[in-house]
Amino acid sequence: MPSTASLSITFLGTGTSLGIPVIGCDCAVCTSSDPRNKRSRSSIYVESEGASFVIDTGPDFRFQCLRENIRRVDAAVYTHPHTDHIMGFDDLRQFCFGEHKTMPVYSTPECLAQIQIAFGFAFDRANWNPAYLKPIAHPVHGPFQIADVRLTPLDVEHGTVRTVGYLLEHNGRRLAAYLPDCKVIPAASIELMRGVDTLIVDCLRLQPHWTHMSLDEALAVRDQVRPRQTMLTHLSDRLDHATLEAGLAEDVRVAYDGLRFKLT
Repeated sequence: MPSTASLSITFLGTGTSLGIPVIGCDCAVCTSSDPRNKRSRSSIYVESEGASFVIDTGPDFRFQCLRENIRRVDAAVYTHPHTDHIMGFDDLRQFCFGEHKTMPVYSTPECLAQIQIAFGFAFDRANWNPAYLKPIAHPVHGPFQIADVRLTPLDVEHGTVRTVGYLLEHNGRRLAAYLPDCKVIPAASIELMRGVDTLIVDCLRLQPHWTHMSLDEALAVRDQVRPRQTMLTHLSDRLDHATLEAGLAEDVRVAYDGLRFKLT
């Protein structure tokens, strides 16, 4: 059931496209006994008084739902069409059981086009029946509402694929900004986020990367946005949770799979 708080966010996954542990890797993070170093593909679950929705459904989505005992998803929102963010799409079918139960799907037109190519059978209404996924595409061109939550797309640079993050507002308050995959955040997106309560941002590793933020780049965004707190996500196996968190300021946290927090 939705939280009675204004907004509740659960990290379903906080890892990279490879997941952690990485197949065949014997590094200290991949072999760590710290459960916070076990990272499935990045995604969050958002609950409000009016709705529950997911942002991205990677290949681990079914497992994530079972782990967190998720029983309600009213809508699915997507940041971009890379496989580690969309390939659990068909597992939304469990939340569509019933003759008239459909699944609103929100993203940029470019992302929706790729999802419709990958899961064309689901969008073909000739295949719809009470036990199947019945998605309804909602192209995102600006701010939109899911029940009592207002979402504003935040353009970011992430390789060659158009990617957005999302600003989440409730009752006129900017409660969270979620940017799991980005290298550069344009000034306009920074301005939209400025002063947000919680910034959730990409932090792949310590060293620079061509499509993702390093720790220094993520902290530079935090300095520009000036949130109450910052949470780092999309972490690779180059970053040990305890070691990374020990060197951070008090207002910066390292997210981990299953972490849930409330914003009021």
